[in-house]
Amino acid sequence: MRVRSAAATLTVTAALLAPAPAVSPSASSAQPDLRPFYSQHLRWTPCADLPMNPEDMRCAHVTVPLDYAAPGKGTVSIALARIASTSAHPRGSVLLNFGGPGDPGIVTLAGFGRTFNDLTDAYDVVTFDPRGVGRSSPVTCGNVPRPVFTGTDPAALLKKADTYYDECLRASGPVLPYVGTINAARDLDVIRDALGDDKLNYLGFSYGTRLGAVYAGEFPHKVGRMVLDGVDTLTEPLAEQGLVIAEGRQTALDDFATWCANRPDCALGTNSRTAKESVVRLLHRIEEHPITLYDGSLFTAEVLVSALSATLYSQANWPSLNRALTTLIDDNDPIPLLATSMPVPVASLRPRDVVPADNSQVALTAVNCADDPDRLTAAQLSDPVAYERLRAAYLKASPVFGPAQLDQLLLCAGHPKGSDYVRSVHDVDTPKFLLVGTRGDPATPYRWTEETARRLGDSAVVLDNRGEGHGGYVSSKCVKRTVDTFFLEGDLPSSGQSCSAEPVPPDGPTG
Repeated sequence: MRVRSAAATLTVTAALLAPAPAVSPSASSAQPDLRPFYSQHLRWTPCADLPMNPEDMRCAHVTVPLDYAAPGKGTVSIALARIASTSAHPRGSVLLNFGGPGDPGIVTLAGFGRTFNDLTDAYDVVTFDPRGVGRSSPVTCGNVPRPVFTGTDPAALLKKADTYYDECLRASGPVLPYVGTINAARDLDVIRDALGDDKLNYLGFSYGTRLGAVYAGEFPHKVGRMVLDGVDTLTEPLAEQGLVIAEGRQTALDDFATWCANRPDCALGTNSRTAKESVVRLLHRIEEHPITLYDGSLFTAEVLVSALSATLYSQANWPSLNRALTTLIDDNDPIPLLATSMPVPVASLRPRDVVPADNSQVALTAVNCADDPDRLTAAQLSDPVAYERLRAAYLKASPVFGPAQLDQLLLCAGHPKGSDYVRSVHDVDTPKFLLVGTRGDPATPYRWTEETARRLGDSAVVLDNRGEGHGGYVSSKCVKRTVDTFFLEGDLPSSGQSCSAEPVPPDGPTG
């Protein structure tokens, strides 16, 4: 992934964003009594509302405090799922987080449980829906359309953000202000104890690496075998993250368009330059004429951008993406694209009576805003020239993905001030653990792996995956073998050891 040109534009945001004072979650000398939340007994039962539910998967719930500083305020029920070990004497559990933030763990494990068969030789494989996500008190904005920010009037921009957040507060109930990585990390420790594990064995992907790093900072002496794959940043504010992510996804889209244009059946045409322009034209078409789906919901430009983002995470999706775009462009039918971009079939992903349709996006915004202390204020937005420079930087990073990333940043202006705790994590005093960075990752650039490893200190061991795609465990046999060996045998590679890129068939990746 090319990131240098994005880095050059990051200074555009510096004049608009002022650092906030650090807020420590442990600043109070009075320690609340959390003993009632530990030593819970889990009751594993068949999972409900999961058409793809593996026969050996069971579900349970654990209760955590809404507010760890004031546990009397109320509780949150965290949904868990487990595929039991095949060993007669399992070593405990490996807890998985699949990223997002906002991605539900339970439906993902239901669709991909066999991926972790090697781990079940020794461990129970467990996942969870983090607070505010999926079946764990899901946050929602009542399916009110997310605001689209246009113009340069700071008062109008902030009013939109404030109004939308107020709608989300009304629809979500009490959990929304308490969604964020520091509380989710504390939930991990309650889950660890409920599973009966003295130490947390953990495999986190993408955002799950941020969650794992924060757990290591908060509970260093409870860390067991930990792997962070597709390493997130701990230090860059959302404004800078958004630019890097937009450019990374644009690079992946351009690579897809170039590959596609060399095929006679390319949905975007057989000229690589015009193929890239075709995606922008398609985006404008959907923006002007959203498509009504079978359930009455709309396939909008925002949904198209989200679907493209998810599909471009892996080169293996390219043939399927080409076919799905052909159907969308020629027949105005987005269902194949939606199906390609989701880990399990659309119909089984989130039953409407269990999880609101907007939950993943609302949770993503809520967690990212809670983790970032920077806010765009009226004073910071009051200079139309400065705001236009910011908007231009995002469009330059990506005409397709830039506007959506900028909207994410502006939405945070309506949220309460976030915590600086994530940025405070450094030099963790834990057993050695593994960070996997992928050179061609379109979402979490390899330099984030290097930066985060330096920040976490001597405990962090880096595996350099010289392949493509978001994360290495599901795309590289070498990475998977290295990770599984660490969990099963305790053997770590030397820091800086690499996995070669997996060979790609001559006609491109297969679906």
